Amino acid sequence: MARTTIRQALLQVSRQWLQQAADGDMAFETVDLYIQISERFDRFADAHDIHRMDDVTGQLTERFFGAPGRDRRNNITLVPENSTRRQRRSALASLFAHARALGLTQAAPLLDSSPIARPPRATGAELTDEEIETLQFHSERGMPATRHAALLALLLSGLSSAETSQATPDDLDFTQATVTTKGATHTTPRTCPLSAWDVRALRLRAGYLTKHRPGQHRLVTNDSSTPYTAQASVGAGFNEIARRSGLATTTRKVEPRDVTRYVARQILLQTGQISEVARRLGLSSLDNAAALAGLAWKTGKAPR
Repeated sequence: MARTTIRQALLQVSRQWLQQAADGDMAFETVDLYIQISERFDRFADAHDIHRMDDVTGQLTERFFGAPGRDRRNNITLVPENSTRRQRRSALASLFAHARALGLTQAAPLLDSSPIARPPRATGAELTDEEIETLQFHSERGMPATRHAALLALLLSGLSSAETSQATPDDLDFTQATVTTKGATHTTPRTCPLSAWDVRALRLRAGYLTKHRPGQHRLVTNDSSTPYTAQASVGAGFNEIARRSGLATTTRKVEPRDVTRYVARQILLQTGQISEVARRLGLSSLDNAAALAGLAWKTGKAPR
C-alpha cells in the first residue's frame, strides 16, 4: 500500500499482534500495551504534522520516547522513566517491523536508535515465614475498605499477579476454602487452597464490596482497567505493602513474584513433589516450577 498512514498501518498490524496472541506467541497484555502506545504515537506524530509511515524519522521517534506522559494515577510525568521509554521503543519497533513485512512502508526509523539502558535485575528476595507474617500484619491496615489484605491473600494462595488482578468474589468458595482462577498467559486454570488468614481477609473484602461497591466485580482492581493496567495495579498495591512493612528498601526489592517463590518452596517442603508445585502454580514447565522453589532438581540440590 503506497503512502500508508500511521493509523492505517496500526489497524493492520494490530490484527497481526492479536493473531500472535491467539497463537500463544505474544501476551494479550502486550498487545493492549502496544496498541495504546502506537495510538499515542499517531497523535504525537499528527501534532508534528506527520501522518504517513514513510515520513516518520528517527528524530521524531526519539522525541516521542522522551515526551511527557501520565502515570497509572493519571498524574503528568514531565520526564518518563527509562522503563516507559523502553516500552515505547519496543512498541514502535514491532509496529514498523510488522508494517514493513506487510509492505505498508519501507521506513526503519529505529535502525540507528540506541538501546535504552536497563538497570541490572535485582535478585529476588527470599521471604521467610516471619516476613510473610509481617506482610500480613501491615496489609491489614484499613481492611476491608483497602484492598491490600485481599491482594496478599490471593498471592499467597498461589495466584500470579495477572490472575490476582482478575479475581472476583464468584471465584471464592469459603466452605471449601478455595479460590478458582481461569489462568493467565503463562498459567493454567486451577483451584487453589486458602489458609485461614486468606479466608478471613477475602471474606471481609467480598462482604465489603457487596455492601459498599455493588457494581464492582473484581476483588482488588477496577473492572474498567485493561488486563495490563490491572496487573500493574496489583504490583503497585503489593509495593505499598512491602514498603509499609519495611521489607522493601532502597537496597532490597520485594515484589509479587517473591511471594510466588515463597509459596513454591512451601509446597515443595510439604509434598516433596515438583509436579505438585507446577500444578498448584499453574505451570506447564517442571523446570520453571523447580526454579521458583529454589531447587536445582536435576542436580539433586535441596531447596534454598
